[in-house]
Amino acid sequence: MANGDFRLCDVVLDDSIGRATPDVEHERAVAIFDLIEENRFEPIGHAGGPYRLNIALVDHKLVLTIRTEEGGAVSTHILSLTPFRRIIKDYFMICESYYEAIRTSTPSQIEAIDMGRRGIHNEGSETLQDRLKGKIGIDFDTARRLFTLVCVLYWRG
Repeated sequence: MANGDFRLCDVVLDDSIGRATPDVEHERAVAIFDLIEENRFEPIGHAGGPYRLNIALVDHKLVLTIRTEEGGAVSTHILSLTPFRRIIKDYFMICESYYEAIRTSTPSQIEAIDMGRRGIHNEGSETLQDRLKGKIGIDFDTARRLFTLVCVLYWRG
């Protein structure tokens, strides 16, 4: 184990709730690729990774299980989804509008919807950072990619 290596080397979404639409699965694949390429992930009180992260939904709660690259247990965090419900609902609504706009709207209309989509996504990312404060240190870009994965899981569930 490389001491002080605070990053994710693997991310797995729980598959027990099935697959989603091709658009959602594409979002998942891109978010995982981007997340592994560049992230800061620091479980508080642990000497260092890299880490493997399993993300699941269990009884309407977000479960983050962290292991070392070799598979050693680090920690599990269970978060209520209540603070995310409105944000995720709004995000799904604006994503549907965005995908529809891509087919029928002008570039300026698409850009306006995309700005709204990014704003809601940022709000979800900040909420995730706040909920993980004192448990896992993450930067904003890592929070954005993780929030995308939370949305994908929620969409499937």
